[in-house]
Amino acid sequence: MKLYELKAIAKRLNDFSFISRARRIEDNTLELVFDKSESYFFNMTRGHSFVYKAPSQRPAQSYHAPFDTLLHTLMSASRLIAVEVPNEDRILRFTLAPKSSYKDKIVYLQLEFTGKNTNAILLDENEVIIEALRHIDAQSSFRVIRPGVELLAIPPVERQEESREIADIDTCLEEKFRQIQAKKLLELKKQKRAHIAKKIHKLDQSLAKLPNEEELTEQAKEYSSYGNLILANLYQLKPYDTTLKTYDFEGNEVTIKLPKNIKLNRMSDYFFSLAKRTKNKARNIHIEKENLQSKKTFYENIYYALEQAKDPYELELLVPKRGKSQRKKEKLKEGELFWIEDYKVLVGRNSSENQKLLSLAKANDLWMHIRDIPSSHVIIRTDKQSLPDSVIKAAAKLCVDFSIKNPGDYQVDYTKRKFVKIQEGSNVLYTKYDTITVTKEGVEIRV
Repeated sequence: MKLYELKAIAKRLNDFSFISRARRIEDNTLELVFDKSESYFFNMTRGHSFVYKAPSQRPAQSYHAPFDTLLHTLMSASRLIAVEVPNEDRILRFTLAPKSSYKDKIVYLQLEFTGKNTNAILLDENEVIIEALRHIDAQSSFRVIRPGVELLAIPPVERQEESREIADIDTCLEEKFRQIQAKKLLELKKQKRAHIAKKIHKLDQSLAKLPNEEELTEQAKEYSSYGNLILANLYQLKPYDTTLKTYDFEGNEVTIKLPKNIKLNRMSDYFFSLAKRTKNKARNIHIEKENLQSKKTFYENIYYALEQAKDPYELELLVPKRGKSQRKKEKLKEGELFWIEDYKVLVGRNSSENQKLLSLAKANDLWMHIRDIPSSHVIIRTDKQSLPDSVIKAAAKLCVDFSIKNPGDYQVDYTKRKFVKIQEGSNVLYTKYDTITVTKEGVEIRV
């Protein structure tokens, strides 16, 4: 951040009377809402800090560290006394009177845009650190940043920076947001498309490796023939034999490789068992192929939805980051697992997974499905709580994005699981439902 930019920002923020909300929306980004209407964002990334102005944003995840708790407690609904750039340094310092205080009290929020030591620090009126975004110990810097420690001043540094007036700082900060959003969107899309493309590639490989039904049927006949030949020649087999050379029932010479660690009197059973398993696999290979193909279609729909996404929040919904530590242990054998505002959302990728999710769902979980169209079933774990409308809308959009490529308006019905009656397979009848319309944008795909 340039010093003249920080001065222009401080001058603009002094126009406001109070801070209505303060929170972290990303790992290194704070949102401050002034006078209930204007949101400013402070990205405190080391070596790449900046400020931008945008409409209030929904956090991609919830933050509950001590810094976040105190930031909310001390700053939300606090009276704004002053915003300064002290000592002509790259620092924004907010002087505040917290609403939560039972007597007159002053706290400071100091945002330091100082390269590798960039930080956000909460201070009391005696310049003692209450909490900070980043803690710094004595081994890393002479300025120890820890709760209960008095904050030392930054040594003065002479800088040769251009100085100019900014007529409309809000316009500059809004343009900064548009540039950041466009760049972030491109980077995220590239990253998440690559992740989904790998899954599609693996499914393509699995499909290519699948044997066809005719090959498996012939192999089953061969195994059965081996079993019969071993039975017919059992009298001449020795325990140490590794192969059996004989003639089949048509008079053709045959060499059968004998399995290790199988007793002679169990050799024929071994091949008969192989024949039975191979025959069953031949009979059911089309099911495995359909299962893999439906999963591939599911991920192709996600890939298309990623291409059409308009903001990073939508991308994170479609392909979330690796979960929190307590979520990493959660694995779903059937379907895909998502989190929307800390609510667990399960999505079936095909008919068999839809059936499984229906059987796993609890009576008060929310179930949703696109009306009159074969689609993924979505289950939202409610734990008997009322779901926010934002969660229902986001889950309904996932249901459409994961099921359909073509744009249009789609009706998504949803109800409690206890009002869903399974008919056959994943076909259901349901009552006492509500409907939400989801508009899928994009270019129509014609096959």
